[in-house]
Amino acid sequence: MRFYFISTLLRCEFLPGCGFIHRKSNYRSLKQSHPSADRNCIPISEQIILQVDLKSGDLQLLEISSGSGQHAAYLAPLCPNIKFYPSEFDRRLFPSIKAYADDCNTNNILEPLYVDISANPKEWTKQYGFKSGTFDYMLNFNMLHISPWSCAIGLFRSAGYLLKPSGKLFTYGPYKVNGILEPESNVNFDQSLKNRNIEWGIRDIEDLKKLAEENNIELVKSVDMPVNNKFLTWMKRRE
Repeated sequence: MRFYFISTLLRCEFLPGCGFIHRKSNYRSLKQSHPSADRNCIPISEQIILQVDLKSGDLQLLEISSGSGQHAAYLAPLCPNIKFYPSEFDRRLFPSIKAYADDCNTNNILEPLYVDISANPKEWTKQYGFKSGTFDYMLNFNMLHISPWSCAIGLFRSAGYLLKPSGKLFTYGPYKVNGILEPESNVNFDQSLKNRNIEWGIRDIEDLKKLAEENNIELVKSVDMPVNNKFLTWMKRRE
């Protein structure tokens, strides 16, 4: 029953092809829209709102590699008690992220932050005043396979530093499982990524688990998603 309610709510709130409902028409020209983000918004949002605290106040979430800003725009209105901090390495995407944030009716998406996730978190967090254990949640969608391995290292290092004990990191995308990549479409996709950049490629969950372990984090949930993707939930251990 709860799943049906969530699905109905999401489908009422979103318009396919344009992201979250545009309430301020002057922002439309600034917003970048990716069809894949529109397609995966509902299954991702269903997983998020089943796994976060929707009652406590003053919770904070850091999104790494926000891209166009669509995911934050989908999620923030469903989690009005959580402050969303979008971040991005490519400053050219800031206007799109800001446009989605300004259009959010719950006003809980903050200004985008410049973050090089491959850098030491103890260094890049200083300019924003973030300390160890600042965040309740972190998000990272569709980055790990289109970035160097150093970004995966940095993501888990940052999560280990920035998450509170029992805080969660959510990742989404295609993954290998115990060295096996399937179906064939994912194998072809992996090869196309490596043809574009030898440092890119679909990551193995076992390799990510090793990075997580080094940063006091463990994989607590894996959910199969549409189009051969997975939604992974990682949790920082209590010290």
